Amino acid sequence: TLVLSNFRLDFDNVVLQKLPLDPSEDPGVRQVKGACFSRVKPQPLSKPRFVAVSHQALALLGLSGEEVLNDPLGPEYLSGSKLMPGSEPAAHCYCGHQFGQFAGQLGDGAACYLGEVRVPPGQDPELLRENPSGRWEIQLKGAGLTPYSRQADGRKVLRSSIREFLCSEAMFFLGIPTTRAGSVVTSDSRVIRDIYYSGHPRHERCSVVVRIAPTFLRFGSFEIFKQADEFTGRQGPSYGRDEIRGQMMDYVIEMFYPEIQENFPDRVERNVAFFREVMRRTARLVAQWQCVGFCHGVLNTDNMSILGLTLDYGPYGFMDRFDPDFTCNASDNSSRYSYQAQPAICRWNLVKLAEALAPELPPDRAEIVMDEYLDLFNGFYLENMRKKLGLLKKEEPEDEILITELLQAMHNTGADFTNAFRCLSQISCPAEGEGEGEEELVKKATELLLEQCASLEELKAANKPTMDPRELAMLLSMAQSNPALFQMISDRMTIARQLDKLSRLKDLMETSQEELKTRQAEEWTRWIARYRKRLAHELDAQSDVQAVQQERVRVMDSTNPRVVLRNYIAQNAIEAAENGDFSEVQRVLKVLEKPFSSQPGLELPAWAGGGGATEQGERDEGEEQQQEAATTSTARSPIPYDSKPPAWAHEICVT
Repeated sequence: TLVLSNFRLDFDNVVLQKLPLDPSEDPGVRQVKGACFSRVKPQPLSKPRFVAVSHQALALLGLSGEEVLNDPLGPEYLSGSKLMPGSEPAAHCYCGHQFGQFAGQLGDGAACYLGEVRVPPGQDPELLRENPSGRWEIQLKGAGLTPYSRQADGRKVLRSSIREFLCSEAMFFLGIPTTRAGSVVTSDSRVIRDIYYSGHPRHERCSVVVRIAPTFLRFGSFEIFKQADEFTGRQGPSYGRDEIRGQMMDYVIEMFYPEIQENFPDRVERNVAFFREVMRRTARLVAQWQCVGFCHGVLNTDNMSILGLTLDYGPYGFMDRFDPDFTCNASDNSSRYSYQAQPAICRWNLVKLAEALAPELPPDRAEIVMDEYLDLFNGFYLENMRKKLGLLKKEEPEDEILITELLQAMHNTGADFTNAFRCLSQISCPAEGEGEGEEELVKKATELLLEQCASLEELKAANKPTMDPRELAMLLSMAQSNPALFQMISDRMTIARQLDKLSRLKDLMETSQEELKTRQAEEWTRWIARYRKRLAHELDAQSDVQAVQQERVRVMDSTNPRVVLRNYIAQNAIEAAENGDFSEVQRVLKVLEKPFSSQPGLELPAWAGGGGATEQGERDEGEEQQQEAATTSTARSPIPYDSKPPAWAHEICVT
């Protein structure tokens, strides 16, 4: 039991007893055979201090955020600089398919399992609905070298740590299954990073995030048994150790899917039921992502949770202007993990999980389960989208067309995804005898949505092809003359996307801003008329029209967020923090904890009042360049958190 001043953590590290542990404690990078975990020693930081804590996430462990913040040893314990009594630091061994290719052994290169804490008494049952294990696993991200660090240093910097911390909590408060983040600690320890791989490296502060989840096991955890891959030649480090696969499945099902364990005495049937449930949760998760415009960025099999949680927040992004091809990861050149590709990619990853579970999961049975995926995903997606449109009383076949047409209108007009959906609750159901006033209502609704549309310049910039015209011409010619070679270096989808952009750009070049506005207004007027016609059906056989309307607005406004963690909001907080001012990270967390409502006094960034950092004492000599970059956030004119992004936001590049 840990005593941090006056509170305790009750460790019960079951996974290290249930799954094989690497006998070697050699700290060096190596292939780890026949084991799921390796013991490690977190590396202490110099002068660790808190950037922010999430009171609600720490409460999962029975900790009070206030007490943690006030404890002089708090930052040391929550960065791994001091070891909590009862914790047993270990790194997890897993493999993965990265960008479609089997990469062999990966593992926790910068993360470290600290242990599992028993759920404190009186925890909200809702938080435990999908965590029947009775424990929460604590993990440190950025605590130093492990056997799986490959060529890296096992450290994370302030940028990536703040992004992970804020988004883990933002997703939870949006109601989307996710791992949680309890705190961010930064320090005076430094590492060198070349952010844009541009040959301009800089010193950055080492920082550590505390992550919390029932388990961090993932699809890739089961790929350590894979035989040599036919394309890459790599194999899993525990190839041939099939008994460990059985052990892992027993552990995961008994701990996290106990109902399946109880209801299926036959082992094969149990395993099929388990795979079906993982498939169901994954379909539900990706449907929820699509409905808030969230793009994960790196949907490799090693970033897919075995519990259907959002896992590993790297180059993620919430979509601003609606674009089905939105790709948040600047290093994903083929757009493999674009917004619209996510449902299919998650299906592909599930197929890889099924392969990894064979022969415990018979391939023919897995195939039958996978045949259910698309219908399940569509069901979850439609259910969410109906709530977003306030279609609550009836399910009509044309709803799907209405949703598709809405997204088409958003795409054509460059509308802001989050804000356009938020506007929809202000479009009323047609009332009886409305007649003449109807035109006025539609006009008002159109104006609301037009404010969320892109300008001519924004659309031109968005539709600029990313491929050099000469390269495009060469590939088009090659597709005709040498299809085999073309297949090796490109694909039809990429070319089609570039041609589509070119044709949109050509059209925009011949359009004035006024013509564009008129076209956008026509597009929205048409869709709103269809939408209100459908809303009229909601009132059929309803005696209390006002009650229906109020319920509709309530559901829509608690489904369509007012605020999401847009890249520019995170960037402002990061730049302030790099300049020694942590107040914006804390403020953004407060805003994200209530994403569906307006919070008086929290409409704008804190520096809107007077600019500049508020906390001194964290400046360092010889960092002029970094300071210059860090003060830019305070020099920009502040805009409300629920606004469309400012023009400079398009320059943010996350890799």
